[in-house]
Amino acid sequence: MAEAPALHSHHQELREEMRGPVMWLTVDREERRNAISPGVLAALSSALSRAGADRTVRAVVITGAGTRAFCAGADLQAGASFRFDPAEPYQGFANLLRQARQLTVPLVARVNGACMAGGMGLLGMCDMAVAGSHAVFGLPEVKVGLFPAQVLSVLGNLLPRRVLAQMCLTGEPITAAQALEHGLVNRVSEDVDESLDWLLGRMLDKSPAAIRRGLYTMKKIEAMAFEESIAFTESQIGLFALTEDAAEGQLAFREKRKPQWSGR
Repeated sequence: MAEAPALHSHHQELREEMRGPVMWLTVDREERRNAISPGVLAALSSALSRAGADRTVRAVVITGAGTRAFCAGADLQAGASFRFDPAEPYQGFANLLRQARQLTVPLVARVNGACMAGGMGLLGMCDMAVAGSHAVFGLPEVKVGLFPAQVLSVLGNLLPRRVLAQMCLTGEPITAAQALEHGLVNRVSEDVDESLDWLLGRMLDKSPAAIRRGLYTMKKIEAMAFEESIAFTESQIGLFALTEDAAEGQLAFREKRKPQWSGR
């Protein structure tokens, strides 16, 4: 949004700043096309933990520095990106995707350039996404003898099966227009911030409590069979109605005025 940045901290590889109620996280490795490093992973995880615990944070925007790349995935230049301790079953990038799945603060990807490999994982873990019209999206791992494994867990429900298979098996990218057509992003525009402002402006004036419990509900039912899902959602609807925001929202509707949300 247009507010002046405030309260910002700077990890060596991740810029963090609060713009009003929105936490901005910018991967700051432009010379490496904003590739993911252990430092980026740790800083992202720390920031998301704090965002989830702070009721004043209404949304988190994830983006990359500059205009060339959103995130190019793992840093292949380092030569150690895929060397894991075989005795450790949980990996850092997978843990970040797990953490995003637990979060009840909306995550918005601001795709300002190339979104490749692990960058597709960052995109996929977000609840919504906007892209610049010059952005490209790809899973090029087969070109270096690898395969996009972890990111499949967050892309499988976003892309049509045939499109995902083509991207994985050929390594060839798709355009921003194609990404929009396939439902991978919400909006595409020449000026990515125009789309971002449009999206945030229509979310930040809504009930914080409804969004928080609503995201929880959406994420919980994703892997459920219908009968399990409907049983869970019918139990949730009564809880939505018990919040202060629900009482205020309905009162404001009857009184024909804008609601004053407490977030409770």
